[in-house]
Amino acid sequence: MAALSLYDLNALVRRSLEQCLPDEYWVQAELSEVRTHPITNHCYVEFVQKGPHGNNLVARAHGVIWSNVFCLLRPYFEESTGQAFAAGIKVLVQVSVSFHELYGYSLTVQDIDPTYTLGDMARRRHEILKQLENEGVLKLNKELPMPVLPQRVAVISSPTAAGYGDFYHQLEHNPRGYAFHVTLFAAAMQGDRVETSILEALDAINNRAKQFDVVVIIRGGGATSDLSCFDTYLLAAACAQFPLPIITGIGHERDDTVIDSVAHIRVKTPTAAAEYLIARMDEAADRLNNLVILLREGVTDRLKQERWRLYQCRNRIPASVVRRVSSAKLEFLTVRKDLHRSVKTLLACHSHRLELLRQRIADASPEKLLACGYSLTLKDGRVVKDASLLHEGDVLVTQVHKGTFTSIVKYTNND
Repeated sequence: MAALSLYDLNALVRRSLEQCLPDEYWVQAELSEVRTHPITNHCYVEFVQKGPHGNNLVARAHGVIWSNVFCLLRPYFEESTGQAFAAGIKVLVQVSVSFHELYGYSLTVQDIDPTYTLGDMARRRHEILKQLENEGVLKLNKELPMPVLPQRVAVISSPTAAGYGDFYHQLEHNPRGYAFHVTLFAAAMQGDRVETSILEALDAINNRAKQFDVVVIIRGGGATSDLSCFDTYLLAAACAQFPLPIITGIGHERDDTVIDSVAHIRVKTPTAAAEYLIARMDEAADRLNNLVILLREGVTDRLKQERWRLYQCRNRIPASVVRRVSSAKLEFLTVRKDLHRSVKTLLACHSHRLELLRQRIADASPEKLLACGYSLTLKDGRVVKDASLLHEGDVLVTQVHKGTFTSIVKYTNND
């Protein structure tokens, strides 16, 4: 049996594959590696398939996209999906199977279906949102009250981004001259550090949360293919649970990222984010103006009512005075009559008492007693009450009802 050279064996394999697999096939796979040759612009990829349980690989194949195809396929895919053609995404590609005696088995990509990748991206976004919903945090940021005057604004953006400049200029030159205080927290808005840098910025803002009213995450001016970096669980969970309302203006109109879905307000562009804040201030100013108008009208109406009441009171004063004077006169006459009656009764009472006192005094007078046969004996002008005080020879003057007489003491009886 003649031996085959390795080349001959590989050539046999190539011819066999070309005969068995002559057509082009649509293949579902995940990109584990994507490399573009800097000179030829050919794109070399590695396709893998993982097992249904875990990340263990069950299939692997090398692939190539020739430059004439890649220069058309890449922008079409990225424009359609908003996703960079990079490792880590799932794709549906049309390939032809080839085998080279030197380079071995490979798949040559002829076409790609972006709707498959869009479906996978939507599925991943749905899974993240479902997980947040199951954890009870999906709508936490949406349920926060938006401040009436959102003037203290923490901005997460790239400091060199045109979108940040547009946002700041819009706030600074708002038509009604509202004062906004903007603080920038620099973060990458594209590339591998988007998630990490935004999380760091959110932590820095959270440490100063009392100094701000809202958080604005703006991008603007970046490639549409960089949107997938905003579709991560950690970033979505941090935004959903952030203690301040978050406004996103990432600069795309067709699709929502995960952080758009959990943010309090989602607008299309950085300029739209600034316009929202200005509109919020306009609402507060308009409400205040309406309150001023209502207050002015209320005061005017109240003054009219009070003037009418005053006019009515003024018209009622003469009649009220007449009624009051008449009532006072009647009261005075009644009081005077009652007073006269009371004084008369009181005087009669006192007169009677005086008469009784006079009678009692009259009955107790010396004259009345003398008239009854009593006498009054005096010694030296003083009434004699005790016979023991008299001595023989004392001269006494005795007063009777009619007249007096004098006597001389010869002896006394003190028994």
